[in-house]
Amino acid sequence: MTTKTGDQALIKRMNTAIVLEAILLGEPLSRARISDTTGLNKATVSSLVQDLIDNRLVREIGTGVSSGGRKPVLLEFIAEAGYAVGIDLGVNYLRGVLTDLRGRVVAQREIPLTDPDPEEVFKVLRPFIRQLMDEAPASPFGVVGIGVGVPGLVDRNGSVLFAPNMGWRDVPLREALDRAFHVPVLIDNEANVGALGEQKYGIGRGISNMVYVSVGIGIGTGLILHRELYKGESGFSGELGHLSVNAHGKPCRCGNRGCWELYASEQALLERAAESGYPRDLNALLAAAQDGDAQVQALLADIGEYLGVGIANIVNVFNPNAVIIGNRLSRAQAWLEPAMRRTVEERALGFHLRNAHLLFAELGDRSAVMGAVELAIAAFFDRLKSA
Repeated sequence: MTTKTGDQALIKRMNTAIVLEAILLGEPLSRARISDTTGLNKATVSSLVQDLIDNRLVREIGTGVSSGGRKPVLLEFIAEAGYAVGIDLGVNYLRGVLTDLRGRVVAQREIPLTDPDPEEVFKVLRPFIRQLMDEAPASPFGVVGIGVGVPGLVDRNGSVLFAPNMGWRDVPLREALDRAFHVPVLIDNEANVGALGEQKYGIGRGISNMVYVSVGIGIGTGLILHRELYKGESGFSGELGHLSVNAHGKPCRCGNRGCWELYASEQALLERAAESGYPRDLNALLAAAQDGDAQVQALLADIGEYLGVGIANIVNVFNPNAVIIGNRLSRAQAWLEPAMRRTVEERALGFHLRNAHLLFAELGDRSAVMGAVELAIAAFFDRLKSA
């Protein structure tokens, strides 16, 4: 009897998950339409929908068009049933959002980071997250989780194993945030969450195979293959910023030489600008380029050429539908893109390039923070489906 009861409970959880998924993907939907879509009988659907309504996850929103007989009552997911926090932890900035469960932004903040030492970052990060959480309106589920993207290797326990541009090694980030906030915390590489952000909310919607290139202080890449984030055997795939583009080039913090990010990143731009007497400030350089400063425009074109070198290698290796350029340096699209495209067209194999689109992130420098919040939202839905 216990086994039978357990089996029934499992079946109910699975069917509830199926009904919720149908509503999430196809709302507004009627009970009859859910039955048609899922193959579940109408009585089962009605019972499960009532459970979702009682748990304040779904609501009735009026009637639809009749196909004969009574007009159907339409249902939608209640996005305001809970809220999630997304954090983009950069080398020199913190960006955060609070969203509802559909990813609609309720609050957002950004501040500079002046000291990448882990303890100093935690002193800033904790109140930063708390302020976002405090802006969440009252809701049945409250703040359901925190997602964080970081520019480094992250293990399955949410520890940052190595973030060379921050000088981090073996930093137990998730553990520290778990202790501080007592809500589920998800940590992943910043480029991975950037890829998720563009896939869910940006220009990557509907693209099966894409490579997201995060161009900030360093360069990271997130790989979406067959609509799924590809992380490799140990979860560390996508470190293409450390692809060697100069066999005898300058040393990188990662221990290699001639890494792509040494020539095509925000840091590379700032270093070259400083050598020419310009401030080490991206906003100031972009303003100068906008004002017609030919020297700054030429610097950006050189960065674009080096971006093209790496992207040509990506196209040749992965044969993607799209390569998407995101993060802070995507703001310089107007001056990067011509040289980048020319270089890719010169260096990539023609057959590979034929169906590959070179795109700039629709979310600009917000791809990672939106992908981070999606981590938290997706984990909440997974918990609902297995509850």
